[in-house]
Amino acid sequence: MPSIIAALLNSLDIAMLLFVIAVGLNIIFGVLNIINFAHGGLYMLGAYFTYTLVGRLGLPFWPALLLAPLAVAAIAAVLERLVLYRVYGRHVTDSLLLTFALLLIIDEGVRMIWGSGIHVVRPPELLQGRVNFAGVSYPLYSAFVITSGVVLLAALWALFNRTRIGRVVRAAAIDRDMAQTIGINVPAVVTGVFAFGAWIAAIGGVVAAPMRAIDPGMGDKIIIESFIVVVIGGLGSFPGALLGALVLGLIHGFGGRYLPQINLVLPYIGMALVLLWRPHGLLGRRAAA
Repeated sequence: MPSIIAALLNSLDIAMLLFVIAVGLNIIFGVLNIINFAHGGLYMLGAYFTYTLVGRLGLPFWPALLLAPLAVAAIAAVLERLVLYRVYGRHVTDSLLLTFALLLIIDEGVRMIWGSGIHVVRPPELLQGRVNFAGVSYPLYSAFVITSGVVLLAALWALFNRTRIGRVVRAAAIDRDMAQTIGINVPAVVTGVFAFGAWIAAIGGVVAAPMRAIDPGMGDKIIIESFIVVVIGGLGSFPGALLGALVLGLIHGFGGRYLPQINLVLPYIGMALVLLWRPHGLLGRRAAA
C-alpha cells in the first residue's frame, strides 16, 4: 500500500505541472485558434528567469514567482503584436510552423545568454524537507506543486465562469466579428489572452525550476508532453486538459515505478489508443462535418 500511495502522489505531482502548461495551450487555442509550439519556450524562460533572479541576483523564491511570469507575459505580448497576428485566419498548420520557429529561436537565445549547461534552483526554505502522508515520506515542495495546481484550477474556473473578463474572452472566442460589433476591443483581448497563456506557462516554469534541471531542452520536452495531454483530453477543452494531465501523470507515476523499462513509450501508447478510440480526445468535441 505505501508503494501505491507513493506512486499516486508522484502521479499528482507530475499531473498538476502538466495541467498548468496544457491549460495555457488550450486557452490560447480556444481564443486565437493557433497551436502554440512556442509555449514550451515561454515555460523555459520562466525557469531561466527564476534561476537569474534567485541563483544570480539572490532574490528569494517568492518575488521570482511574481516577477518572472510578468516578464514572460510582456515578451509574449510583443511576440503576438509583431509576429503572431499575421497568421490569424489562416490554416492552423501555419501557426504551428511559425510557433515552432519561435520555439527554436527561444532555444538558441537561451543558449546564447545562459549557455548550454544545467542550472539548479533550490526550493525556498519554507518548502524544504518532507512530510508524512499515510505512512509515506513525501517532499514538501512536491506537495506545494500539487496544491498550486489545484488553486490555479479553481482560480481559472472562477475567472472564466464568474467574471466579466471571462465572459468577454468567451465572446471573442465564439465570434470575433460579433464581439467587435458590441464594443469589445478584440485585438486587445487576443493580445491579453496570449500574454495570459504565457503567464500561466511561466508560472509552470517557475514552479518547475526547483524540481527539474534547468537546461535549454526543457521547453522541447514539456511541449511534447503537453501536446500528449491535450490530444488525450481534447484540444480546446478546459476539463480535457485536467483529465489528460491526470491520465499522463498516472502513466508516468505508476509506469516509472512498476514498468521502468517501457515507461518512456507508455505516454505515446496511451495517446495512440485514445486517438484510435476517440480521435477528438476524451472530452473534446467532434468537429462539425
